[in-house]
Amino acid sequence: MAEATLLISSKNYSSWSLRGFLLARLSGLTFEERAVDPDHPSTKADLLLQSSSIRVPLLMHDGIEVWDTLAIAEYLNELRPAAHMLPKDRAARARCRSIAGEMHSGFSALRASLPMNLHAFRPGFVVWSAAQADVDRIVEIWRECLATWKGPWLFGAHASIADAMYAPVVTRFLTYDVRLDAACQAYCEHIMNWPDMREWVAAAKREPEEIEELEIEF
Repeated sequence: MAEATLLISSKNYSSWSLRGFLLARLSGLTFEERAVDPDHPSTKADLLLQSSSIRVPLLMHDGIEVWDTLAIAEYLNELRPAAHMLPKDRAARARCRSIAGEMHSGFSALRASLPMNLHAFRPGFVVWSAAQADVDRIVEIWRECLATWKGPWLFGAHASIADAMYAPVVTRFLTYDVRLDAACQAYCEHIMNWPDMREWVAAAKREPEEIEELEIEF
């Protein structure tokens, strides 16, 4: 019997739902997924970046409801400390929290210009300057972490909250044919080979619904 329920929206389009799923899997908590109606106006508002207050993903556990991915991450870390969702080293924990928070609150140009779409591939896609600045900053974060903690995850040998937060960015880079250096490309390949990620992507590609606004050729 599942210990919790995770409310999610589209697996193809919702980067926040993917983060919630990966965080729950990292914790080792057993949970069942429940999908919200993709045609509901609030769901589309979330996917189209028109609202920052939609309560999806939503983790329901032991009579407690937790929404917002960072709140979910901290709740699961408290609940399952043995999962080591944050690095053991204090300096690494501080960096992990900082870059997870930066992803949570920043990179708006990237989100708007390169929406998550696991069905799509846009070879030769032209990234505009504001989004390119976001790409450059993300690549800088990855390079620093991989050089300091030696990979293959951002903080060494184990996946962390930060990897769950940046995993949807990896899919965006692949969808929009973003060119990366060897170290960052290897990190992207590692994320895409993450069994939980492979499971999510396979399910996303089976989703029949499309949101027309996110299928536009830029």
